[in-house]
Amino acid sequence: MAARMINMWNTRFPKYRVRNYPFGPGLKLIYTLAAIGMGLVVWRWIVGLGPSSNLNDGRGWGLWIAFDMMAGIALAGGAFTLAAVVYIFNLKRFYHIARPSILTGFIGYILGAFTLLVDLGQPQRIWHLLIYWNVHSPLFEIGWCVMLYLTVLALEFSPAVFEWLGWKVPLKIIRAIMIPLIVAGITLSTLHQSTLGTMLTIMPDRIHPLWHSYLLPLLFYISAIGCGTAMLIFESFHSARTYGYPFKLGLWKQISKALPWILGLYIVIRMADIIISGKISYVFEGGAPTTAFLIEMIIGFVVPAVMFAIPRIRGSIHGLAWAAFFAVVGVAMNRINHSVSFLKGSFYLPNWTELMISVGLTCFGIVLYDLAVRFLPMYPEVPPKTAEA
Repeated sequence: MAARMINMWNTRFPKYRVRNYPFGPGLKLIYTLAAIGMGLVVWRWIVGLGPSSNLNDGRGWGLWIAFDMMAGIALAGGAFTLAAVVYIFNLKRFYHIARPSILTGFIGYILGAFTLLVDLGQPQRIWHLLIYWNVHSPLFEIGWCVMLYLTVLALEFSPAVFEWLGWKVPLKIIRAIMIPLIVAGITLSTLHQSTLGTMLTIMPDRIHPLWHSYLLPLLFYISAIGCGTAMLIFESFHSARTYGYPFKLGLWKQISKALPWILGLYIVIRMADIIISGKISYVFEGGAPTTAFLIEMIIGFVVPAVMFAIPRIRGSIHGLAWAAFFAVVGVAMNRINHSVSFLKGSFYLPNWTELMISVGLTCFGIVLYDLAVRFLPMYPEVPPKTAEA
């Protein structure tokens, strides 16, 4: 049915041709879950937070903020990193992977902003950020930076839309200001990625000592660069499998050479901070915090750092994909542990609605990516392949 609809569209609107990629069971499931999730979002707006979540006055943050916002924004951090590599340093050989990478970041920030609309008790008041300024709050900077960076990402991605529409004048203007846009994006992303950590430094009595640190702004920024770049590798691998475009192994192999150093720097700083601050005893006291900390650090940071450091693994498509997967899981666990699992407050366990909305939002992001690949010139038109050295 989907193929027939696409063929009908291409017949009627040949100028705006849609690419007729396979629409397999996996994509059908993702579209279904996205539709269910969006329906539950509307239901949450109608009935409020009480019936649609297990949030309470003693537990202001839940799954939506921890996973969809904190982890999602971190995993979208690879966009500014790769944009800097391609445009600031004029490394044209990476241009093939720049546009999908910017799209990944753009979708990540769209979902982050949308999550706020889901989580806020009165989402219709989100515009108050524009006129009621509390310059002493980290949330003020985060809100403005995310809003402005989302705008910058939209402009960075707009050439793909203008090329599809055939609008030459706007395309020429955007290309002329691309470098200033990239610089603005790097600045804004640096500010809010680190300020997400700043926001947690003001709660030393509520966050477990293994996760609280006054170096959180630096740690959050470093992990966003490393794990955000790993997310781009993970996304590129699955895009190649889904759409038949080549996985640029040679390019990702070059980029991933920096990841052992970035992840290693994170590990060294975090462990040094724990030792110097006298918190090392918590690593050996046992219990849930010790177990979660060891799993997060070993699986999420040490393992991918070692894998990315081994040339044989880095030169393998599946080796890269698995290393990227562990790094993605690591930063997701890290953000969830910081903002929910080991944040003191009333007992909290997300209900099925919260889980389905989070799953639905994630699937909605994949739907946006799928639609962009089908409609817009995301990749050069090449014969389908699965890998390219």
